Amino acid sequence: MAQSITITNMLAGLGRMAISPVQELGRVAIFFFRGALHLFSFPLQADKIIDQVYFIGMKSVFVICLTGAFTGMVLGLQGYYTLVKFGSEGLLGAAVALSLIREMGPVLAAIMVVARAGSAMAAEIGIMRISEQIDALETMDINPVRFLFSPRLGAALISFPFLTAIFDVVGIIGGYVTGSLLLGINSGLYFSRVESSVLMEDINGGFAKSFCFAAIVATICCFQGYTTHLRKEGFGAKGVSLSTTSAVVLSCVMILVADYVLTSFLL
Repeated sequence: MAQSITITNMLAGLGRMAISPVQELGRVAIFFFRGALHLFSFPLQADKIIDQVYFIGMKSVFVICLTGAFTGMVLGLQGYYTLVKFGSEGLLGAAVALSLIREMGPVLAAIMVVARAGSAMAAEIGIMRISEQIDALETMDINPVRFLFSPRLGAALISFPFLTAIFDVVGIIGGYVTGSLLLGINSGLYFSRVESSVLMEDINGGFAKSFCFAAIVATICCFQGYTTHLRKEGFGAKGVSLSTTSAVVLSCVMILVADYVLTSFLL
């Protein structure tokens, strides 16, 4: 009898472990669709979206440019010493441009925005939750998802493609600095390879990834802050810190997972 109870408890525990992630995924999906629907409901929240575009996009330009420049310089350095072994150093421009536009630009830009803006979104909404400001919004008959999440989602969808484009351009220039100015590759050859190798499908694929990453980052970061009060590990300041950490880690992991899935469809 005792053995059967133990087996039953083990099976129940396994069932809970399997059901819990599915429930969490369902909650996140519902949260996203509610926010997306409110994004187009009247009256439009254009002023809030513009404020969030400034916070998510404009304030991230410096770190995007810095990261893009050094990423392009490293790609130019590594690519040169790899291609020179095969006598193909003239292809450096194509290698740097395609690496940035197809993969590294959208992914690294999104991860840098998670580190700078995503963590702040999760912490801000988490503090509003534990200080009962969200409950106050509901008391005043103001939809908190529409008020807090929808403007951030819209701003992310606007900002991410522009930040990705900036990252790509600065990265290609960084590759030029390393390849042409420091290692002596002809600058005309570098940029002609960039022009001839990059197709519109590559650019469209990079932008498609940036839109997907924008939805992922905004949804996960806002959801983690919005559900801070449901955490079993801790409440108050500890709950906010855990929510912020979870938002950053989950966003980065999901960016990489989504990148693989999207790449498998786009190739």
